[in-house]
Amino acid sequence: MTSPSASLDAVLARVDAALDQSRERLFALLRIPSISAQPAHAEDCRRAAESIRDDLVGLGFTASLRPTEGHPVVLAHHAGPPGYTGPHILFYGHYDVQPVDPVELWASPPFDPQLVDGPRGKRFVARGAVDDKGQAMMFIEAMRAWKDATGAIPAKITVLIEGEEEIGSVNLEPFLKSAKDELHADLALISDTGMWDVDTPAVTTRLRGMAYVELTLHAARRDLHSGLFGGSALNPINALTRVLGDLKDEEGRIQIPGFYDNVAMVTNAQAAEWDAMGFDERAFLDGIGLRVPAGERGLPALQRLWARPTADINGVWGGYAGPGAKTVIAAEASAKVSFRLVPGQDPRR
Repeated sequence: MTSPSASLDAVLARVDAALDQSRERLFALLRIPSISAQPAHAEDCRRAAESIRDDLVGLGFTASLRPTEGHPVVLAHHAGPPGYTGPHILFYGHYDVQPVDPVELWASPPFDPQLVDGPRGKRFVARGAVDDKGQAMMFIEAMRAWKDATGAIPAKITVLIEGEEEIGSVNLEPFLKSAKDELHADLALISDTGMWDVDTPAVTTRLRGMAYVELTLHAARRDLHSGLFGGSALNPINALTRVLGDLKDEEGRIQIPGFYDNVAMVTNAQAAEWDAMGFDERAFLDGIGLRVPAGERGLPALQRLWARPTADINGVWGGYAGPGAKTVIAAEASAKVSFRLVPGQDPRR
């Protein structure tokens, strides 16, 4: 019988030997513009799901696309090698990606994957390369290497890859309930989180949740000329930006009534552990061209990043935004706002 260490050495050698082919399979998936938020890309989302399904079928999985009220879920099962008695592993990922706007700020086309120089060598650049197609394909290619090097995928595995993570997974919970008999597992592995730094992997043990809203403020029945109506008619852009500006006070605390009800501070022991990690917030911000920390004043960086709720304006629009001048008082103004939530907060409330 081959020892586990010898098998692992063979698998890692296979990963290195097949790296070019693995990269091309990833690049083929990255070329599909599976933007779940935009109805025009619904067929692209389905193509991405079909691509992943076909990869899993090729590895010996029983795999299918499962319909939802939105984009389909890829669900696949592998029984493991003959006589397997170990844990059943459930792997989760998602094939959908965020919109790419503003596309003119991309150094290369977002769906034309590139291999470029990064801070520690080569890196992949494309929409979805790190969220989450890269991670999903990393798991699939790892299983491929095990099968090619040893003849078998070494565990009982269920793979669930959804297509709506970037829009709140609104149809995932109903699907999980409908398919619960197929999803019993001993552990769930999710690879859609960060690393401590570019050289140090991390096991994530806690995540903030999210509530996302779009709000529109309506005023007059039509757009107005500011020379005729300015000074009397409400400008909804002025009103909305004033409301949004009041989301936080000067100390960075969110001003929605009751927002912090039931939000607990981290324990002293947890705070001491995080302080001992030596996180360099200046270097963290410097890497994205910033210098001054934001968030709740007086709290350490890791508490603000990992354990405190947030409110962020993700988009604002209304009126005229084209070249030149147009002195319009818009009839309405809109904004998208997201909240990262922590234990004790109810997104519905």
